[in-house]
Amino acid sequence: MWIIVIILFVRLDASPYPRDTWIFGLYLGDSMGHTRAEKAKTHKRIVAIASKRFREEGLAGVGIADLMKEAGLTVGGFYKHFDSRDDLVAEAVGSALGAWKRQVDAAASGGPPVTYESLVDDYLSEAHRDQPGTGCPVVALAGDIARSDKRTRALVTQQIRDNIELLATLIYDANEKNKRGARSHAILTYCALVGAIGVARAVSDEQLSREILKTVAVRLKGRTHAAPVPGG
Repeated sequence: MWIIVIILFVRLDASPYPRDTWIFGLYLGDSMGHTRAEKAKTHKRIVAIASKRFREEGLAGVGIADLMKEAGLTVGGFYKHFDSRDDLVAEAVGSALGAWKRQVDAAASGGPPVTYESLVDDYLSEAHRDQPGTGCPVVALAGDIARSDKRTRALVTQQIRDNIELLATLIYDANEKNKRGARSHAILTYCALVGAIGVARAVSDEQLSREILKTVAVRLKGRTHAAPVPGG
């Protein structure tokens, strides 16, 4: 009799979602760890999709419904992972930051050295221009970020600060042996990199777009002698 009751209870409570199941004090399965792992995996997938789409279409260019659909989920599931759209934006933008730091970490582990010239060439490449969804979020979303919430702006501000400091570390010039000179040069370089990619993406003339990238790269490298990053 009890076996029949238990079976009926389980069937009536059938669900496609994993869960811990207790019936009359009997523990029938432990799926909590599995549930948490799946939720974390899904969360990461949503952030990755949003990060790419935001950079391609802008923060206002893609809706939550579209993002969740691409992730294979319903709109209702969004609030199981995020308290608000701003929370998703902050995570999505944050996940796209840190490209230069990853290169520096790789160099410290025996990878290719990171130099001022390599950063300029990579940033001002046609590949970067043509693939905003996997590129720098600062150039892709500068206008949107300026109007975003404090958390997102704080993340981007710290990233820009770190990038300028890295450039300043790499820069060496006979006329700029002091920190102030190197920092000023780094700020100018960073703004030129972001601006050049933005303009190169904006123009419809392919030849002009390439000319912009090449000219800025040559000018930036031509006036700077830089050493590899320490440990690179």
